[in-house]
Amino acid sequence: MNEQKILIIEDELAIREMIKFAFINSKFMLLEAEHAEQAQHVIAEHKPDLILLDWMLPGMSGLDLLKRLRKDELTKGIPVIMLTARGNEADKVKGLDVGADDYVSKPFSPRELLARIKALLRRSYPEHGETLNFAQIKMDTATHRVTIADKSISLGPTEYKLLHFFICNPERVFSRGQLLDNVWGGTVYIEDRTVDVHIRRLRKALSKHDSDDLIQTVRGTGYRMSAYHDAEAKG
Repeated sequence: MNEQKILIIEDELAIREMIKFAFINSKFMLLEAEHAEQAQHVIAEHKPDLILLDWMLPGMSGLDLLKRLRKDELTKGIPVIMLTARGNEADKVKGLDVGADDYVSKPFSPRELLARIKALLRRSYPEHGETLNFAQIKMDTATHRVTIADKSISLGPTEYKLLHFFICNPERVFSRGQLLDNVWGGTVYIEDRTVDVHIRRLRKALSKHDSDDLIQTVRGTGYRMSAYHDAEAKG
């Protein structure tokens, strides 16, 4: 399995540093955010496998951010562990009702936190997946490996999500707004031109295997993935 990404959303540097120290010998990639706005950008770019979320954040609270994540199609399935000094039962129930998967009260043991993370990841991501095919592209969703004509290609997380969405919806044209909603998620505020940037990156990766023409621009509309070509669409 590829390195799993853990996003720490915590405004206290000391706590983030403590968690990072506890994870030194783990196989996780750690991402950080100090507040909800920054966290939403990190989630859009990397889509973490699990989120450690502080309840008391500056600006938007962790609880309100969790509500947004659970309403969004892209992020509603990401497991979330709440980290908070609010240790009474009523607060725990409130956090779990909103959609938290687990709850750790401060101060906490880093070893216990790591054990809870591993247990939640095992529950959330069972060892199975599917293989998707389009033209000569093969995508293994369990390992996140992508090959073209049996040759491996390297994709960033957003390019991987774009390609996955296109393969699952071949021949359909999607506007930039529709791609933003389906790949990035409706709770994240990103400009339309961001889609163009990642489309270019995806095409560049595919071009190394002469497959960049599969991602087509439909003038005035958006993009589609197609093995067919016509005069109005270009790679």
